[in-house]
Amino acid sequence: MHIEPGIVVGAAKLALGYATAAGAIGYSAKLAYDMAKRDGLGQTALRALAATALVLFFFEVLPHYPVGVSEVHFILGSTLFLMFGAGPAAIGLACGLLAQGTLLAPTDLPQYGMNVTTLLVPLLAVNALAAKVIPAGTAYDDVSYAQALKLSTAYQGGVIAWVAFWAFYGAGFGAENLASVSAFAGAYLSVIVVEPVLDLGILAAAKALKSLESTGLFHSRLYRAAA
Repeated sequence: MHIEPGIVVGAAKLALGYATAAGAIGYSAKLAYDMAKRDGLGQTALRALAATALVLFFFEVLPHYPVGVSEVHFILGSTLFLMFGAGPAAIGLACGLLAQGTLLAPTDLPQYGMNVTTLLVPLLAVNALAAKVIPAGTAYDDVSYAQALKLSTAYQGGVIAWVAFWAFYGAGFGAENLASVSAFAGAYLSVIVVEPVLDLGILAAAKALKSLESTGLFHSRLYRAAA
């Protein structure tokens, strides 16, 4: 989902990415603030820190490879949402991406605004979708494969859409760019099939470790239905 360096160039074009990122980060901060008011600042910060560590693990350890205009990653955005809530998950994605760029891939830093937008806007869409897909009486550790698939499809579909937007925004609609975007989208569709299985596996592990509920590490909805 990283936009490759050189596809979007020039301060004017890069500025759009920072503008959209500012909006996404601002709304994510509001969600985190709402959680902090409800669950406490310490618990919210702990969830954000855990999400950041997992994002770095997902980016650097799980399989990833360049395809076309970007890279195929197992981002597991819907997993992070179910485990930690939208606010901490968004902070984790933004901070994990920044840490990766700062420490390991400085060539990605000019594209940071675009990449943050690509990760966060689909997550915010998943946050809205979950309220419709998962009944209030269902705890997140009891979601079905069908429900997890809907969330994962929404997230990964959003990632594909944003990557395509940035690629066309930066390099136009020439045949080579169209082929590159298509190759990325086709490869990324495989993630949609696999990620819900990983979601359910991780949620099953969290369910087996229900003693962690008292630590506040996970979003309260993970173990309990909505009030």
